[in-house]
Amino acid sequence: MQTFKSKKTINCKGKLINLDKPRVMGILNITTDSFFDGGKYNSIDNALFQTEKMLSDGATFIDIGAQSTRPGADMIGAEAELKFAIHAIENILQRFPEAIISIDTFNAKVAHEAIEAGAAIINDISASDDDEQMFHTVIQHQVPYIMMHKKGNSKTMQQNPTYNNVLLEVIDYFVPKVEFLKQNGVADIIIDPGFGFGKNMENNYTLLNKLDRFKIFELPILVGFSRKKMIQNIINEPAENALNGTTVANTIALMKGAKILRVHDVKEAVEAVNIFEKMGN
Repeated sequence: MQTFKSKKTINCKGKLINLDKPRVMGILNITTDSFFDGGKYNSIDNALFQTEKMLSDGATFIDIGAQSTRPGADMIGAEAELKFAIHAIENILQRFPEAIISIDTFNAKVAHEAIEAGAAIINDISASDDDEQMFHTVIQHQVPYIMMHKKGNSKTMQQNPTYNNVLLEVIDYFVPKVEFLKQNGVADIIIDPGFGFGKNMENNYTLLNKLDRFKIFELPILVGFSRKKMIQNIINEPAENALNGTTVANTIALMKGAKILRVHDVKEAVEAVNIFEKMGN
């Protein structure tokens, strides 16, 4: 039986993060347009309060997003995104200098300026498809790069997405991108299958069921289905009541090899990791 040895560490601006034990990434949306927490953290005081809570609850990474990427979201423009993101990054690092910040953006200019301001990771939902300069930015800065699969843009991606074989098509999507980045010296690449981004319910659960197949890349796998429709529609509850369902999905993902859980609710995700770890994995 073939075994896959995924990369165990990522270098976040000199901080070597060991992924032998899965890590939790806390979501910090500083936009009014997020599907779940829009408007809660778009003031600096509230963003700092939430960052402190997530760090104390055990988050390894704080993922800052100034542009909503939910299906149907309106684009605010790079300059507005940049203004909000940099202001948040600078204030958070001033208060919490040890925080490891990820910038959630598909805009290369925003990613570049965020790294210059102190962010340590680029989280790109488009894997450079929405901005062809993104790979050059990643190569320039040599920072960990989370690249996600999506089909279509925010306005169209949930309008009857179709695949012949969703698993193979998502894997094939990543192959040339991983190869290009590796050839250009990028050491820390993280794969995100993109739950809810151009996938219907069946697609999402096929990918979750076969998540371990992504180990073929020998790269860390990130999952992000916190309170999403794929959870809500199964339990017949709105996002605010979808925490338990999210924890179940996170636990399944851990058992399938996920190394980073991207979540709104850090405490519960850390608890899931700790219980999973107790099994001796």
